[in-house]
Amino acid sequence: MDVGWVYTVQESMRAYAANVYTSVVAELVRGERRRFIAVEQEFFRLWWDQVASEQQKWQVRQLLAQGRLEFVLGGQVMHDEAVTQLDDQILQLTEGHGFLYETFGVRPRFSWQVDPFGASAATPTLFALAGFNAHLISRIDYDLKDAMQQAQGLQFVWRGSPSLSTQQQIFTHVMDQFSYCTPASLPFSNRSGFYWNGVAVFPEPPPDGVYPNMSEPVTPANIKLYAQVLVANVKQRAAWFRTPHVLWPWGCDKQFFNASVQFANMDPLLDHINSRAAELGVTAEYATLGDYFRALHALNVTWGTRDHHDFLPYASEQLQAWTGFYTSRSTLKVLARQVSALLYAGESMFTRYMWPAPRGTLDPAWALQQLQQLRWAVSEVQHHDAITGTESPKVNDMYVEHLAEGTLGVRKLMAAIVGDRAQHTAPGSDSGTRPEGLLASVYNPLAWTVTTIVTLTVGFPRVSVTDESGRLMPAQIQNSTKEPSAYDLLILVTIPGLSYRRYSVRPTTGTQAAATMASTIRFGRRLRRTNQGDKHLVPVANDCYTVLLDPNTNLLHSVQERQSNRTVRMAQEFLEYHANGDVRRGPISDNYLFAPNGTAEPSWEAVGLEIVAGKLVTEIRQHFYRDAKAQNYTYAVYSRLAHVSQGPGGELLCHRIEQEYRVGPLELNREAVLRTSSDLDSRQVLYSDNNGYQMQRRPYRHYKKNTLARNYYPMVQSAFLQDEKDGSRLVLLAERAHGVSSPGGGQVEVMLHRRLWNNLAWDLNYNLTLNDTSVVHPVLWLLLGSRAATTALRPRSALALQYRPVVLLSGELPADGAAARGPAPKPQAPQQQTAVTLPANLHLQILSVPGWNYSASHSEHVRALRTGQRGQAQADLRRVLLRLHHLYEAGEDPVLSQPVMVNLQTVLWGLGVMEAVEERSLTGTWDARTMRRWNWRTSPDPQAGLPTSRSRPPRGSRVTIHPKEIRTFFIHFRQQ
Repeated sequence: MDVGWVYTVQESMRAYAANVYTSVVAELVRGERRRFIAVEQEFFRLWWDQVASEQQKWQVRQLLAQGRLEFVLGGQVMHDEAVTQLDDQILQLTEGHGFLYETFGVRPRFSWQVDPFGASAATPTLFALAGFNAHLISRIDYDLKDAMQQAQGLQFVWRGSPSLSTQQQIFTHVMDQFSYCTPASLPFSNRSGFYWNGVAVFPEPPPDGVYPNMSEPVTPANIKLYAQVLVANVKQRAAWFRTPHVLWPWGCDKQFFNASVQFANMDPLLDHINSRAAELGVTAEYATLGDYFRALHALNVTWGTRDHHDFLPYASEQLQAWTGFYTSRSTLKVLARQVSALLYAGESMFTRYMWPAPRGTLDPAWALQQLQQLRWAVSEVQHHDAITGTESPKVNDMYVEHLAEGTLGVRKLMAAIVGDRAQHTAPGSDSGTRPEGLLASVYNPLAWTVTTIVTLTVGFPRVSVTDESGRLMPAQIQNSTKEPSAYDLLILVTIPGLSYRRYSVRPTTGTQAAATMASTIRFGRRLRRTNQGDKHLVPVANDCYTVLLDPNTNLLHSVQERQSNRTVRMAQEFLEYHANGDVRRGPISDNYLFAPNGTAEPSWEAVGLEIVAGKLVTEIRQHFYRDAKAQNYTYAVYSRLAHVSQGPGGELLCHRIEQEYRVGPLELNREAVLRTSSDLDSRQVLYSDNNGYQMQRRPYRHYKKNTLARNYYPMVQSAFLQDEKDGSRLVLLAERAHGVSSPGGGQVEVMLHRRLWNNLAWDLNYNLTLNDTSVVHPVLWLLLGSRAATTALRPRSALALQYRPVVLLSGELPADGAAARGPAPKPQAPQQQTAVTLPANLHLQILSVPGWNYSASHSEHVRALRTGQRGQAQADLRRVLLRLHHLYEAGEDPVLSQPVMVNLQTVLWGLGVMEAVEERSLTGTWDARTMRRWNWRTSPDPQAGLPTSRSRPPRGSRVTIHPKEIRTFFIHFRQQ
């Protein structure tokens, strides 16, 4: 049941989703042999909280205990796998699993990941860590699926991570060509097959219970015909699998909202088949997914293995490459990631507020409520018809609204924490004075010291910035790129891990110390057809790079990486693919599909250039005009180089070229790309990531048809080209998902924006056209250097982009006499909390107070559920959830790829004295010591991957994290 897509969550609840649970529970109670699996927790939680009676809740508990109702996957949603970030996938699983365990004491053991558009190799690792015994997928490339069917290779053991290898492998079942639905047609009837409750009706269910397209009821006259269709289909599928057990899914999207009709027709059909088993050669029984996998596991078959390669991209037919959704609704993609980053910051800030002891006036229950609301919203938008951009406009609006509401609450929470912790307040102002200046609190959510540039928009050109101690901060002011009448204030900040700093920003006059003013050099507009010349290149340099611009074209010419003294020729330009909007003229591009009419064409005729040079930052501003005489530009690139030393503090900041683009509004049926062409000898091989977790090698493949679209891949966090001779790399880091390709040697092309309309009945009926008239501002960071240098920098730089410091503007400062005469009086510095600092190869994936009210002891929790004691339980504010992630692959770096031992007591000593450390499963519901996953027999494989030591349980507070491991802990601190 899609959490969104065409209709909002509330519309779906009203029209059919609530009825699924109400009617299924009633029908399972009526027949002991009946079974049912349920997936998305968002709908189930809404039914449980708002619809279910006490009797229905009791029945659900009984059905779960008997194994006749089974939760599979168990996340808030069925998340997308191509464009979601790893931390967000874990969040939405954790939210769903936490609810299920808290409410029922059950823990999903199997995945049902049938509808995402392609499958990521990060998923088997995550699902193994969550305690799943088997994994089920469906949508993979049609050519590959056909080949796997013929070879009986749809079932295998998947070793998703090259570093973890056999440690986190999982048995995987790929649904055959009929996918996850019952066959839809009947040769003896013009109605849909096996869907007796028909099609859901919006906005309200029909009062007479008669739905459109209800299948012909099973009767003595037609039962033999129904049985023949079912048995024939089972036997067709059986030829594609190696065992006598065939998984036959009964249902499809938005089905079983009238389960009584379904079961009333299913029961006699199964009876008929089983009474003629000898004749038909088939027996049939209701089964949960767990029943099927248990039967399979008991056979003790030796299975083949699959390595760490993913199933992306997905093509459903020859001319239908599902690679457009990698970029669709770019604004929602970035909003989802920004709000997720805010939640990440809010979680650790609240945890630090609670430990070692809250000293302020904040109500922890209210705080937890704000965090919970945003956890739900961020989880919801990971759905495979949400962040993918494949939903209708009103559903997009719903996601945005939920994210905005949650954001407001968490920003209020963070501001309240800063206010509570502050040891001083700004002088009061009377109503007659005009506010002058503001106070900025900047929080670093990463567990490392971060040196970066924070940008504020201010209304005055002369300004001073001081920290809590009254010290003048390095700052630069320049004309804003977004607001013509405003200024961008750039502040160089260094903030320890999980800490914040406060800065006063005040206007100055006369000779007072102030932020330096950047100077601007303007170059005349250049036409695209101008011949390129190498003479008189204009350099822009910092300690790490020299960027060379060609004033004859106003374009990028080359970049010198100063450490290796290697100069790479590099050009960037905007192009557009033209899409067909008429289905009668051929394939169309839409929310899902990318089907261009031909190769990309330049989308500009002239380009203007400005260099805004300052002591702190130099910014290169290029404006691309669709028409040479146009007043307004359609595209822009703003490139920044920071003038900081490349020492330990400024290493990440120095080693990146920050680029922000302006794209749009586009003309109709255009798909806009940024193409970066270099002289790297990449042999047309691209590397792009799976969910920010691991990289995939993407050689350019040639197909009979649709080669261009089928060579697009998702870039969630990073992509790179590598010179095959000297190993030099050009790395791109992204703050939102994009489609990415390498259409030529040394080229990397990023799709930035799409605007599409077509006359496909499907798109028109469901309002799924992508007439996106917005202007988008994507950000990419470019890294250039040797393989060794970029390998070390890439994972940390990607996180620095994803989790940038959070800026809280906590009120404006009044214009007082002191401010007018000179620098602000030296305030009393607030008491700083001890920083949290992890080794360079570890990422603090979460530090949170989840507030779950279940006992960490499974037997105690189950006992409490049985005796009804859990109903009175309060949120546990004393349990801290900690998750650590090793960022590097085994063998990737001589130092950073080593296992690392961490003393958690030392790292977290600023939070108090630890009493206990418990290792848990990925989503927290299993004690890691008692979690036993099934072993599946495999043939010996010398290429199984690099060996990795199995991690041992923590000894006290000391834990060792191996390459690519993700380890989850409950931390208990001593109360003060």
